[in-house]
Amino acid sequence: MNLFPYEPTRNLLPFDGIVNYYGPILAPCEAQDYLEVLLTTVPWRNDEAVICGKRIVTARKVAWYGDSSFSYTYSGTTKIALPWTKELRTLKSLVEEEVGCLFNSCLCNLYHAGNEGMGWHSDDEKMLGKDTAIGSLSLGAERRFSLRHKRKGDSPLISIQLENGSLLVMKGTTQTFWQHSVPKTAKIANPRINLTFRTIFLEEGSEPRGSVVYL
Repeated sequence: MNLFPYEPTRNLLPFDGIVNYYGPILAPCEAQDYLEVLLTTVPWRNDEAVICGKRIVTARKVAWYGDSSFSYTYSGTTKIALPWTKELRTLKSLVEEEVGCLFNSCLCNLYHAGNEGMGWHSDDEKMLGKDTAIGSLSLGAERRFSLRHKRKGDSPLISIQLENGSLLVMKGTTQTFWQHSVPKTAKIANPRINLTFRTIFLEEGSEPRGSVVYL
């Protein structure tokens, strides 16, 4: 049950997709406990991306978990999934219960402070399937999350503050028509962990255990 009276059924997008903000689904003390555990137990590594043929190493760190050791390729780099930890499996079940669908993997992102962010992009890799759901759980510092339509003249910028312990879900055609980002800011000195629960499709036309099933 949500801790605060948000309306997860209200779509934040005017068209071409569905984004629902559930607000905090963890109490502040629970979110802080998970943050501290994940900061010390996850084998964080600097993320990498290939942009215009040049390999870029980010200050932001990542880790990739899943039901099996399948690989995930994005931005020109490939990661092999680690086995679930007890804490991540618990959080996955919590998000699945809230959203009403199952996930088989999670990309974990660590932003040490506000000077680390995420540029405009869509999670539209073929391995994620088409029009599937992504559940994004935030722990730690509150950060702004922004969305813009790929045809920028079609819609104004949409932004929301992602609170500690909060859940945001993107589904439908969101990744096809929209980009999202986490803007940098000099005002935040504390860390944030973002857990993005996803479904990886092992091969075209097949669905691995944990594929999206709406309940």
